[in-house]
Amino acid sequence: MTQPRLDFVTCASPAGLHRMAYWEWGDPGNDRVLVCVHGLTRTGRDFDVLARRLSGDYRVVCPDVAGRGRSDWLANPAFYTVPQYVADMTTLLARLRPAVLHWVGTSMGGLIGMALGGALAAKAREGDNGPALLRHAVRGDLRIERMVLNDVGPRIDPQALGRIGMYVGQPVAFPSFEQAVQYVRTVSAAFGPHDDAQWAELTRHVFREQGGMWVKHYDLGLAMAFAMQDPAALAAGEQLLWQAYQGLDCPILVTRGGESDLLTPATAQEMLARNPRARLAQFPGVGHAPTLMAEDQVRTVEEFLRG
Repeated sequence: MTQPRLDFVTCASPAGLHRMAYWEWGDPGNDRVLVCVHGLTRTGRDFDVLARRLSGDYRVVCPDVAGRGRSDWLANPAFYTVPQYVADMTTLLARLRPAVLHWVGTSMGGLIGMALGGALAAKAREGDNGPALLRHAVRGDLRIERMVLNDVGPRIDPQALGRIGMYVGQPVAFPSFEQAVQYVRTVSAAFGPHDDAQWAELTRHVFREQGGMWVKHYDLGLAMAFAMQDPAALAAGEQLLWQAYQGLDCPILVTRGGESDLLTPATAQEMLARNPRARLAQFPGVGHAPTLMAEDQVRTVEEFLRG
């Protein structure tokens, strides 16, 4: 299969219903499911290279998180938060009904994976006393059996957040696709070396043509929830994420760009210390975040997932 299927699942937020799009590769009857979740301003099509590679082994499902890509925008941008995304992924899993579940999460997608994986592990341990969100939504024994956290951990460097926040809410428009590609090359330089075709592919699904101009695919309201993260909220969120991460009871691969400013070397080492099932792979010449397009990156993830 060279192109994925597009489908939608209806999810709920306190502000109403919204549809979440997801791209699906491989046999739809395969109950071995790999869910791949993208970063803050990206889409599920970021995983095309990895999905093509693994679609013979898995039903690979790559959602566009709410507010991005083909998914609906939320009526209230204040709900662009990890708890809402976890709720949406729970709805997706109820649709997919996997017997085996593996997870690849880049940046924000890794935060969602940690929170969801910790909740699933708690549900499996505690049964009817587990997290209320999951109590009746998914099978009692469902768990994430292998997890890849791509350049993210429970602690996020505040300066890196500030760098990302500088462009999230900026409304930009370009008269040509080539100019959009140049913009992506500039703001995403930390992705590391890519050829011209790869930069075009990294741009194709994050800009859309509208009224003769190329504009960002996502709801600029994402910046509202981003700006609401004051130091106290970040500290509380970090504590919850460490708790979820330490509760993960599956093999974990932490991948890190060797020059990443979001996942620092100290945090990566702390992740290895706090969960003995974690291992670390680093990619030189790359910042935040590895795109999982280069052969060494794809092979590292593939070998880990296949065990």
